[in-house]
Formats: sequence, C-alpha cells, structure tokens
Amino acid sequence: MELPVVSLKMIIVVHWLLTTCYLRSWTRPSLKSSSTQQMCKNHSLLRGYLYPWLPQPYLWSNYAILAIGVWAIAQRDSVDAVVMYLVGMLITVLMDIIHIAISYDRLAGKQIDIASRDQFRFSVGMTILSLLLKPISCFFVYQMYKERGGDYNLNFDLDNSIDSRFTCDSVESGAHYGRSY
Repeated sequence: MELPVVSLKMIIVVHWLLTTCYLRSWTRPSLKSSSTQQMCKNHSLLRGYLYPWLPQPYLWSNYAILAIGVWAIAQRDSVDAVVMYLVGMLITVLMDIIHIAISYDRLAGKQIDIASRDQFRFSVGMTILSLLLKPISCFFVYQMYKERGGDYNLNFDLDNSIDSRFTCDSVESGAHYGRSY
C-alpha cells in the first residue's frame, strides 16, 4: 500500500494554525478568587483582557519547532534539518502532555461568563487536536527523512568493539605487565 505524500509545508502550516488558534483563544481571568480580584484591581490592564491558560514554554517550544521546520523547508537536501524537526516534534509531544495535564485543572470551569468558557473550551480543543496530530506528522516527517537519504542505524555492539587502547593481552601471550603506550 502506497503512503500518501504529505508536504512538509502543509505540516508546518497546520501546526502553525493550531498553535495560533490557541494563542487567539486565551481565556479571561476568573474573578471568583480574592487574589485574582485584587490583582485585577491593582493592574487595570488585566481587567477585561485575555491571558493564556498554558505556560509560556508551550508557545516557545512550539514556535521554535516551527522555525526549525521552516529551516527544513528552506534546505531541501538537508537531512540534519529534518532530523532536528523530527526530534523536536517528539519532544514537544511529551512537553505538551505535561503542560496540558498541569495547566488544565487550574482554570477548568472557573470562567466568569459563557463566552470566556467557550473560548477556553475551544482553546483546549485546538491544543488537544494539535497534540493528536503531532505523532501523525512525525510519521510523515520520518518518511521525508528516509526520502532525503537519512538512514537510522544504531549499533550498540559493545562485545565486538575494537579499540587498541582498551584491549588486554591474554595471560597466554606472555605479556604480564600490559602494553606500553
């Protein structure tokens, strides 16, 4: 069965849109707690404005990986760019799971009105959709890596490794004091 050809440009655009949908769907601060009320009274700029429910490393990691993806698009023959993009995507999958698990309970159900609750739900949906699409994207990026000539070979054959500095003379050879370097 032939795999469909998916362009790296399309993968980058989809992940950029999903990350930007998160950015555009920030949630309003909850005014139920007294500390948040005090913060909004002290900082009038926060009153009525939106702020992210996920921490800043979520945005930094996703946009950094998208920048590496743009580098992989620009250098069509570079295997290194595709490998860095692939490894970065795998790392952000793990980081996104951790960020969502930690940050969701902090604001789930604490919105003050229906519109901000709907924005929060949309933001969570886009973040989870991005997380679900990342392993599929990694599969297609791995196919591109193989097409560009990348070869994933790890050899952990430690038993047969030959390094003259670490070899020992056998007792039968008559060299009792070892080698002189």
